[in-house]
Amino acid sequence: MTRRGLQALVTRPREEAGILAKALATRNLTALVEPLMVIHYYEGAALDLRDVQAILCTSANGVRALARTSSERGLPLFAVGDATAARAFAEGFGAVKSAGGDVNDLVRLVATELRPQGGRLLHIAGNVAAGDLSGALRNQGFQVERHVLYVALPAASLSRTTVDALRANAVDFAFFFSPRTAAIFATLAGLADVAKFCGNITALSISPAADAALAGLPWLDRRVAEGPNQTALLDALDRVLSKRPQG
Repeated sequence: MTRRGLQALVTRPREEAGILAKALATRNLTALVEPLMVIHYYEGAALDLRDVQAILCTSANGVRALARTSSERGLPLFAVGDATAARAFAEGFGAVKSAGGDVNDLVRLVATELRPQGGRLLHIAGNVAAGDLSGALRNQGFQVERHVLYVALPAASLSRTTVDALRANAVDFAFFFSPRTAAIFATLAGLADVAKFCGNITALSISPAADAALAGLPWLDRRVAEGPNQTALLDALDRVLSKRPQG
């Protein structure tokens, strides 16, 4: 049994952090939720869904933005990963398929399941997108339209709760789900003069790119998930926990 008292910094938006917090609780870890991006949805955006054969979503926020913009729930929706697919089901979309990975996995799934002559593809995105989904699919003959329905703005500072926890060496792990959030943390930790307290923390990143954004901080250890999803990230955590003293 894992010793009690461990705490993990979760840098996800609060909407996604809850699922991870529950998974951490089963491992006797407390989640300290510190969203590093603030999501603003565009109001009044209109979507033309005529001749669209499928909708592509590369984040749960994209699904939320789509659900706020359109009442259409019948079109096939291709999600980059399981968390995005779960959000789509929760929003009432019925024909949902998950690529279970990253943008490259989504490209492969779409190319396998759909044909260019079937109609347009609609990519629902934020102001910053990881990878070139539209370009990759256009190279395979698809007509893809990218619609930006929300903007993800970086947090202006770390919360007082997080700063105090870092200064008290009360954080054992930190989770990073994108290169952008990792870079934001590195910047804000410097501004708050708490970067030096990362020496007791194991950073867990969803990708090598996210891990690279953390290289300038003095971590106790840095681990990268073997796959671009939360399950793989938790597997990386479990490997670290298995080597810790019990009790």
